[in-house]
Amino acid sequence: MPEPRPISRPVDRLAAAVEGAAVLDAPAQKLAKVLRGALSPGAVKDGLSGTWLGHPLHPVLTDTVIGTWTSALLLDLSRDRHVARGADRLVGAGIAAAVPTALTGMTDWADGEPAADDVRRVGAVHAAGNVVALGLQVASLAARRRGARGRGVALSLAANGMLAVSGWLGGHLSYAQGLGVDQTRFDPGDEDWADALGAADLGSDPVSVQVGDTPVLLVRDAGVVRALHDRCSHRGCSLAEGTVQEGVVQCGCHGSRFSLHDGAVLRGPALLAQPAFDAREREGRIEVRRRTPAGV
Repeated sequence: MPEPRPISRPVDRLAAAVEGAAVLDAPAQKLAKVLRGALSPGAVKDGLSGTWLGHPLHPVLTDTVIGTWTSALLLDLSRDRHVARGADRLVGAGIAAAVPTALTGMTDWADGEPAADDVRRVGAVHAAGNVVALGLQVASLAARRRGARGRGVALSLAANGMLAVSGWLGGHLSYAQGLGVDQTRFDPGDEDWADALGAADLGSDPVSVQVGDTPVLLVRDAGVVRALHDRCSHRGCSLAEGTVQEGVVQCGCHGSRFSLHDGAVLRGPALLAQPAFDAREREGRIEVRRRTPAGV
């Protein structure tokens, strides 16, 4: 568990309360397991994760939902009935956009396992808040269509308030808790040759060694020593605990596949390539150095 942060602002107290809600663990873990089982690694999961984009798809879609519902509230301030109809259409558009947005978000959250307890809990409350906001907007649209415009606007206002809270928790997940960020970003490895392992100790099975501050995956692939950053860029699992076959390493946690040659993503849900290392055998030892990407 990370060191507790000083609690002063109301939002800090909210985050601390959610992070400490152990009652959420059992249902959240069960739901995440169901989601992972329903969506195995492959083209659909890559599409929802944003592997094809090189960036999580969920935050891209959230802008559409937030933008349409916020714009609808602004149009609701007008007394012009034509403008009011535009607000109703925006509420409907936001509802339609919320469905794929929720799917991408739930996919990302389910892959948070293995995760710290506080990350799991915040993600669960974030998702629940978004579902409540969606329900309020559906009720708002129904009221608007019945002619109960005042009730519809009030429901939209409540929905946007809930969306603001759940959206803040979503930002907390990424910016304070690091969910979804590149797990290799802060210990990329040394550009100079560094000792890693005795050459006789390395075979065809992958091993993880600590080189300075960086965990490095080493393996002999068709007689050639290959080296990648061992912490999967997706959620931080050790690639050495996965499987290696025909020049490819597959993460044992969520099924991402990377080329042993250069770390390229061959299958998601990972978004970013694994940092690759040059490796050499010298005087009975294996040495590695961080490889400079082409064009740099």
